[in-house]
Amino acid sequence: MLTGLGLTRDADRVYRAMLAQPQLDVAGLAAALDLAAIQVGDALDLLSELSLVRTSEGVPGIRAVSPDLGLEILLARQSADLAAQQQRLEASRATAAQLISEYADLRPTEASPGVEHLIGIDRIRSRIARLTNEISTEVMAFSPDGAQTAENMEAARPLDLRVLERGVMMRTIYLDSLRNNPPTVDYANWLAAHGGQVRTTATLPTRMIIADRAVAIMPVTSDNTAAGAVVLTGSGTVTALVALFETVWAAARPLSTAPIRDSHGLTPQEAATLALLAQGHTDDSVAKRLGVSPRSARRTATDLLERLGARSRFQAGVRAVQEGLLPGDL
Repeated sequence: MLTGLGLTRDADRVYRAMLAQPQLDVAGLAAALDLAAIQVGDALDLLSELSLVRTSEGVPGIRAVSPDLGLEILLARQSADLAAQQQRLEASRATAAQLISEYADLRPTEASPGVEHLIGIDRIRSRIARLTNEISTEVMAFSPDGAQTAENMEAARPLDLRVLERGVMMRTIYLDSLRNNPPTVDYANWLAAHGGQVRTTATLPTRMIIADRAVAIMPVTSDNTAAGAVVLTGSGTVTALVALFETVWAAARPLSTAPIRDSHGLTPQEAATLALLAQGHTDDSVAKRLGVSPRSARRTATDLLERLGARSRFQAGVRAVQEGLLPGDL
């Protein structure tokens, strides 16, 4: 069914019938498909809007456009719509983050149930340190910043060690890109040697710490994690975040395991790059999501375009869907 590309069920059937039996007119299509003439007419109107049918000069009637051309046009439109939607989503996130921050500044004494707002890096660090001291059984963390700075790793070691020495189970998910940074790999191996568990994945949705499946700390905006954060204690919200962590953890790979290429020969990072490009992300945005440099992101994107025989990133997204490298509803 082509309903995922904007066709109705009737339009899908009419298009397929026109491809199989191009000699049929409206009456013939109605008879063959057991539809009323008005239903066929509505379907043809939609197909015309989607550029899947057209009139041919010197030939009476309407003809179906071949699928290789018609569906590429539809996929291209859908890709453009998704890119625009992604831009609107990012703008909405920024607006929401600003509103939350402004509200917290204006009414700091009025707390929302299950939500604590932290403004400024000092308050965030202080709250994380306090939470670290209170953890009793388990901590889960997303660390989406790629390679860690030496300062951050040195500051984290004593905190992590105190937690691990108490017998707390610690699970951390990093980005695959950290595998290319020896100091960060050393730190991850140090965690593992002291009882922590470390896995990596191509992309992560946000920075997050969950303590004892009861408290979660997340940044207000992923663009500036130091600007503000929220501490969440509502059972429903934290349960959902735990489920998110477990899903990502199950798909992530232990640091000792090399990333495996998929059936199309793509590494997880290459597949993630292709998906981000199809969603309209820029090189800088892709680089940030993957924890790599913009230069590395550009190099990977260029390589993917060459492998797909595409002249543009837009066309690469269309061809990736056509070749089954990406889902059609991405």
